[in-house]
Amino acid sequence: MSKRLFNFCAGPAALPEAVLQTARDELTDWHGKGLSVMEMSHRSDEFVGIAEQAEQDLRELLNIPSDYKVLFLQGGASQQFAQIPLNLLGEDGRADYIDTGIWSRKAMEEASRYGHVNAAASGKEYDYFAIPGQNEWTLSADAAYVHYTPNETIGGVEFNWIPEVGDKPLVADVSSDILSRPLDVSRFGLLYAGAQKNIGPSGLTVVIVREDLLGKAHSKCPTMLDYSVAAKNGSMYNTPPTFAWYLSGLVFKWLKAQGGLDAMERINDAKQRKLYTAIDASELYSNPINVADRSWMNIPFRLADDRLDKPFLAGAEERGLLNLKGHRSVGGMRASIYNAVPEAAVDALVAYMAEFEKQHG
Repeated sequence: MSKRLFNFCAGPAALPEAVLQTARDELTDWHGKGLSVMEMSHRSDEFVGIAEQAEQDLRELLNIPSDYKVLFLQGGASQQFAQIPLNLLGEDGRADYIDTGIWSRKAMEEASRYGHVNAAASGKEYDYFAIPGQNEWTLSADAAYVHYTPNETIGGVEFNWIPEVGDKPLVADVSSDILSRPLDVSRFGLLYAGAQKNIGPSGLTVVIVREDLLGKAHSKCPTMLDYSVAAKNGSMYNTPPTFAWYLSGLVFKWLKAQGGLDAMERINDAKQRKLYTAIDASELYSNPINVADRSWMNIPFRLADDRLDKPFLAGAEERGLLNLKGHRSVGGMRASIYNAVPEAAVDALVAYMAEFEKQHG
């Protein structure tokens, strides 16, 4: 392969090089079958085997209990903003949402089209630089579920704890931190994740839903958006995104080969510590997030002088450090250091930041 550079993109994000090499080798002839996975019928024995193995590997990685369904869907996490209330809210229900940033607010806005949404807590008073403690939450007695976003990809805040919501189903958008470390799935009613950060390429969405929450869809819920229909049909009510599913399965195998999520936790912890340490020790760079609420996966930082942003990014590109520009709504820089971003990438970034500060500090 040609030289691979270090990709800090927030999504679509870096994929493991070993996965890309396997996909390359199998692209035109999968396992001697004479065709690509992209050309297979999703009903074929071959693809059904690929799909079943991917689900089994994901179940093993996350230790998913047997009373949860694993769905491989389309539409991204943004479609889930509507699909969740359509399936869980009932005809005129209420749901509690925790507002910690842009993605949780988007979820709230969409859900409000289908029922009553209670903003049970908000990080607004902290300028979204911190997560409100659970003692600040006002949960509804009649909520059908409680929704939160454990990791805000844009803002860079992350829960380092799982909320306690009693007997209410806890729903979480884990798009950007799923598989980065172990997670107790049994604490949740539903987890959902767009694939393009820690799972695989864009085009696939994974939903992990407790079986007792199925069959409650709104009477006007489209058939394609009914979780129970997807579950009964093995996520193949229509043609699924087969190649994205296949590639995600390769990522799951790769994660198992690394030692599973315990190993990924150690690696990811080391990566984030290195980068935050470099930022905090600097007079040029800063991160505004409350230390206890800092994201492991998405690390925003600013330069003391915005006029240095362009030369910083240009120098980064010259050194093969790609996609460090912050989200347009926030500005500054952002390094997304998902599972497939190696520790060497963080080392290279830290070294460049120190070099740049010597020149411009």
